[in-house]
Amino acid sequence: MKDWNPANLGIIIALLVLLGLSSVVIINPGQAGVLSILGKARDGALLEGIHVKAPFISRVDVYDLTVQKFEVPAQSSTKDLQDLTARFAINFRLDATEVVEVRRKQGSLQNIVSKIIAPQTQESFKIAASRRTVEEAITQREVLKSDFDDALSKRLEKYGIIVLDTSVVDLDFSPEFAQAVEEKQIAEQRAQRAVYVAREAEQEALAEVNRAKGKAEAQRLLAETLKDQGGKLVLEKEAIEAWRQGGSQMPRVLISGSGKDGGQMPFLLNLNGDSKG
Repeated sequence: MKDWNPANLGIIIALLVLLGLSSVVIINPGQAGVLSILGKARDGALLEGIHVKAPFISRVDVYDLTVQKFEVPAQSSTKDLQDLTARFAINFRLDATEVVEVRRKQGSLQNIVSKIIAPQTQESFKIAASRRTVEEAITQREVLKSDFDDALSKRLEKYGIIVLDTSVVDLDFSPEFAQAVEEKQIAEQRAQRAVYVAREAEQEALAEVNRAKGKAEAQRLLAETLKDQGGKLVLEKEAIEAWRQGGSQMPRVLISGSGKDGGQMPFLLNLNGDSKG
């Protein structure tokens, strides 16, 4: 053992450590791995935990299974041949049971977005937009989104991509149609205002009729009182009202008395102290 060099021990230990590290792979929670040996992907995804692999001739591609979010633009024509553009925010994740096929067919996550999600978003938007006019697409935005979601989910499912949620970030249409929509809204507002004014006038007219009916009824009752009581009470009431409303002074001479027919005969009373009888 004369020729033994301590440096050789260090080299051996380093090789053993390197061999050990290249033989083990750790998959963290929220991840899945695909084992490839000599460039060929093996069936069965590697889920979270420690896994052993052949050193130097194998590799493991790790995929993130947590929720991913990307914004994807889309453009289409509506049923009435109006241009409609949109931008969708798409939340998705990879199916852990399908990551091996994803690795074989799409490769990286960037390829999944550019080669699968983006074109399928475009096609799904065309399906949803072609079912309605541009005005319906704007006023029935939730229905448009529902049709888009259904089409996109079905198209991406076969690629091992699970759509969790989508949202319409932006929805635009041509300036000509925007002006037409604005003019229509103004016309509708004017029409609604006209209806309101007409109803208000109708209510006011009805109120006038009711007031007229009430006044007529009051006059009828007044006439009946005049007839039943010879008009005395009514005349006295009207005289008092006339004095009150006209600002007249109380008369200096008050007329009262008994008549031959059993009625009241007038007599004169001088309120200033002079009397005549």
